[in-house]
Amino acid sequence: MNRVLENEFYYLDNFQSVLDWIGGRYGDLLTDDEHAFIAAFPGLPQPARALFVRMVMRKGNLFRASKMRYAEIGCPVAAAEHLLPTGWIERDPVLSLDELFDVLAKPEIATVFHPHLHQKSARKAEQLDSLRAQFADSRAFSGWYAGCTDVALRILVKPMCDRLRLIFFGNLRQDWTEFVLADLGVFRYEQVEFSPASRAFRSGRDIEHYLRLHACKERFYAGEEAIEDVVNELPMQAFDNDWLEGRREKFLFQVGQHFEKRQDWERAIAVYTRCGYPGARGRAIRVLEKAERTLEAWQLLQQAERAPENDAESQHLLRIGPRLARKLGHPKSIARRPAVPVRLDLCLPVPGEAPWVEGAVRDHLACEDAPVFYVENMLANALFGLLCWRAIFAAIPGAFFHPFHRAPADLYSLDFHRRRAQEFADCLAQCDDGRYRATILAHFEEKAGISAPFVSWESLDRTLLELALDCIPAAHLKRWCERILADVKVNRTGFPDLIQFWPAERRYRMIEVKGPGDRLQDNQLRWIDYCAAHDMPVAVCYLQWSQAA
Repeated sequence: MNRVLENEFYYLDNFQSVLDWIGGRYGDLLTDDEHAFIAAFPGLPQPARALFVRMVMRKGNLFRASKMRYAEIGCPVAAAEHLLPTGWIERDPVLSLDELFDVLAKPEIATVFHPHLHQKSARKAEQLDSLRAQFADSRAFSGWYAGCTDVALRILVKPMCDRLRLIFFGNLRQDWTEFVLADLGVFRYEQVEFSPASRAFRSGRDIEHYLRLHACKERFYAGEEAIEDVVNELPMQAFDNDWLEGRREKFLFQVGQHFEKRQDWERAIAVYTRCGYPGARGRAIRVLEKAERTLEAWQLLQQAERAPENDAESQHLLRIGPRLARKLGHPKSIARRPAVPVRLDLCLPVPGEAPWVEGAVRDHLACEDAPVFYVENMLANALFGLLCWRAIFAAIPGAFFHPFHRAPADLYSLDFHRRRAQEFADCLAQCDDGRYRATILAHFEEKAGISAPFVSWESLDRTLLELALDCIPAAHLKRWCERILADVKVNRTGFPDLIQFWPAERRYRMIEVKGPGDRLQDNQLRWIDYCAAHDMPVAVCYLQWSQAA
């Protein structure tokens, strides 16, 4: 049964809390109209304020009073009367035919356009198409629908309210439902101390940059054919706001991928070579090669080899370097061979119509003294997240802007670790003195259910956690954490599928499972190589299904 919020004006209180938060933290960034709105809003009667917030939180900007009846507000027309002098809404607005169709039900359309509709059973969209040529003008709602006792209302300041929402959240993805879901207990968030420097935007220019970038992304994702026009409007100069610059770089990388898929090598190269997003340099080398600009590709590869951005790029360079060298006639070099993990070969009967290879191997290998769990990336990330909880949620300026953060805004930035170096060092030091176990178990109990970037609560239980702490050496756990921190976005994936514990012997083994025709992926190869380099037990199991007799 859904929990019911006891405060019937919960949405109004939430909206007011946002205005108070913005007024107290972002006053220097607000326009005159926004200042005036924040000052005037609390002075209106409660029903008027509640009706306004309902309009803000609903889709679109056109509403009919008959559809805005809420018990706590009372008569929506009476409530609207107090809003009209503000200029925030208008009564009986002028509507185009398309807008009218948005607010009329199909039987009402038949009433209004009775003489002009030849196929009254046609779909609403078809009726609209048939009437456009005859009704190209715009009219007041009452002019369209003579005799209707209902009242139409239009909210005029929704763009301003969206801008205020952007200032509060730091993005346009989150909306007012965040408050409701938190009030209902659907989502819980870590309580972070907010300093005056904890702001998403530091200047009005930051806001304008975000909105400009957002508009470009909306056009791009909508599949606009003239992508070149979108690129021309995309800000090419780096933003001086770190997290905002990260968004710009990521989108630039996506644009480069678009050109690459179209085999528009020159535009792809132009985008990749001015993009600092991880992976862009590797893609630039690849596209330069495809464009037969081999020498330029080789020169960029040599530059990358001197200072690779991460393990993924190093792996990519090892793969493409010999090919470029061969094309340029350079002597053949001997590449370092990756570690060869322990290999397990199994042939098992097909368990059912939809065989799950990891589950089949888990069930086959498990025994009473050595249980096996399907964990993939979950367990290692959870151990890291629980051990380093305090560092992850450290109140670093620019990391948290509001009370609804699941993760710090700079989680995937290149300097995520550097900005919290001391906090992470303190957390990892617990692996050296034995305190890590108590910290992980304490956080598992104290933080249970709180939204976090590394902990999947629904997949983790205390039995598995205690087995892991019993059997995985502290030195191995520390190595896992160090590698995750080296590149959070890339290295939080690629862990082996299964883990097997021998509690009596206090040891473990990780097992990557590959079914027929499957092969190891790059991120899995990197983790296997890392584990082998640090004497961590890992095996690759190749499964074949036995043929029925």
